[in-house]
Amino acid sequence: MLRGPATINIWADDLEAAKNWYAELLGVEPYFERPGNGQPAAYYEFRIGDRQTELGLIDRAYAPPQAAKEPGGALLHWHVDDVEGALDRLLAMGATPYEPLTERGPGFVTASVVDPFGNVLGIMYNRHYLEVLGG
Repeated sequence: MLRGPATINIWADDLEAAKNWYAELLGVEPYFERPGNGQPAAYYEFRIGDRQTELGLIDRAYAPPQAAKEPGGALLHWHVDDVEGALDRLLAMGATPYEPLTERGPGFVTASVVDPFGNVLGIMYNRHYLEVLGG
């Protein structure tokens, strides 16, 4: 039934700052922008990773009323080849620790941070990801 993430959306009070931060982190500019109610943009979208997953940045003004204001909820881990290096880079860019570098078992290492906009960003080395990607 679930076939893979189509779009992952995160909220930001300062959408332009979030766009710039993620563009620096990802090394690409968003490929899509949607203006909103007199604002320069209400939404930016990146395509990233091996499967070109959509990462959407949305102005928090458009968040559902029940959306959490504090970090929490579901935690998505993005596969990285070097968790420690990725964690160091995220922290150097202004993210704050959420979950420390943790070995979960052979071939599984995770960590997570809170980006400067209040969203939890998980990173993981996952040997099964590489096996599926290679298969």
